[in-house]
Amino acid sequence: MIMEQKDQLLRAYNEEIHKMQQLARRHSQRIIDENQKLRSELESKMQNLDLRSKQLDELVARSESDRRNLEHEKEKNGVKTKHLKMATLVQQRADENVLKLVEKHKLEKQVALDKIIKLEQQLDAKQKLELEIKQLQGKLEVMKHMPGEEDSESKKRIDELSEELQDKYDEMDAMESLYHTLLIKERKSNDELQDARKKLIDGLQTITTGRANIGIKRMGELDLKSLAIACGRKLSKEDAEVTAAILCSKWEADIKKPEWHPFRVVMVNGKKRVLELISLQLS
Repeated sequence: MIMEQKDQLLRAYNEEIHKMQQLARRHSQRIIDENQKLRSELESKMQNLDLRSKQLDELVARSESDRRNLEHEKEKNGVKTKHLKMATLVQQRADENVLKLVEKHKLEKQVALDKIIKLEQQLDAKQKLELEIKQLQGKLEVMKHMPGEEDSESKKRIDELSEELQDKYDEMDAMESLYHTLLIKERKSNDELQDARKKLIDGLQTITTGRANIGIKRMGELDLKSLAIACGRKLSKEDAEVTAAILCSKWEADIKKPEWHPFRVVMVNGKKRVLELISLQLS
């Protein structure tokens, strides 16, 4: 049962990563397409200005009386052309900055998700070790209360179990330390991810000044802090934080599915009863 739940969580993580990568690619492609369209417009305007400049040169040759006005218009066209060239250069730099920010954001999200998976694996190993310790404690208690015909053999077996139990305790302490370290790294990565996301939004809004603002909002985002508090009523603080992160990721994936619904109607004693799936999963 535990392995099935673990496989389901891993599949949910993989689907979430795939969806985020698709969203990032579509978002990047849309920005690139918009910028390509803008560059095409700039090039078209430059071509029109060049054509107009040639026409003006021809008119200057034909009519000396209009020379001064035509020269003035040529100067204005020259200034406009210079500005368009500068705008094109700025746009190219903006394109490069956007692509770098999008790629950095994608990599940091991948790192954060990998850390959550590692925390889940560490939690599984910790729970398995706790079960082994409980079993050894039970065996040791049984050995202590069993009447032994050969006292030396019984004492030897008790010593062996005690030594094995102490090894498990030492392993548990090391695992707790590693678990705590991973949790701190995951929190730090999450803070860095949020900071990178904010910088990406600020960068996009800066380079799109004068055009439609581009905003980023993650639909179906849950409050991880509130979920951790709810899990903390039945779990330790560290286990609650990891469990909350796992459930949060799974539920966010469920919310995005059109067929998913948070309630289920069942028949109890001939009457319909509405069950809240999230409450069932927390119980």
